[in-house]
Amino acid sequence: LIVSVIKVEFKNNICTAAVNRPQVHNAINFEVMSGLETMLQKIETNEEIHIFILTGTGQQTFISGGDLREFHTLKTAEEAKKMAKRMLSILARIEKLPCWTIASVNGAAYGGGWETMLAFDFIIADPDASFGFTQGKFHLPPGWGGLTRLVERVGRSTALQWLGETATVDATEAQSQGLINRLSQPGQLETDTLDWAQKLAQSNRAFIKNLKEGALQ
Repeated sequence: LIVSVIKVEFKNNICTAAVNRPQVHNAINFEVMSGLETMLQKIETNEEIHIFILTGTGQQTFISGGDLREFHTLKTAEEAKKMAKRMLSILARIEKLPCWTIASVNGAAYGGGWETMLAFDFIIADPDASFGFTQGKFHLPPGWGGLTRLVERVGRSTALQWLGETATVDATEAQSQGLINRLSQPGQLETDTLDWAQKLAQSNRAFIKNLKEGALQ
């Protein structure tokens, strides 16, 4: 039985994708990267898609970061740099998509998980979700562009404090600090995400693209 590492569904101008590696807390490995790249190519060229939603399978974890077991096979600094560059490029492509993007955070978002989430226009989270700024435990700065995006979201002081303390932040604090836009009702994340997506999907791609490009200037 082959289970795809990314489940994808296209429906009513909405593309929903779920990282599907619950046995390793939806950690990102090379296969997930390939899946994201293939999917991004479709979204970039399909004018019918007005919204892209990313979530994780299972109740526990959105994305737990990079798959350390797999990335430990990278033997040189050059190989590690290449992997980070590839992920930076994927997240930059998500950020630049000419459609709205929503990260629907169903559980813990640790390390590269919150870095991935911050490439999205909007973030909605389950009330039980948590956000772990834990790279510092390994004396690593965020490697996928997350530091800049975190500062943009919560301000320099809060960003540095969370990273310095290797903090884990609950969903209520995350919302009050502006890290996420919305909290869903308990057990209603999927429904609440789709309701929000349907409101946003009424804009066409040209309008969305203009707004997003204008906001970057």
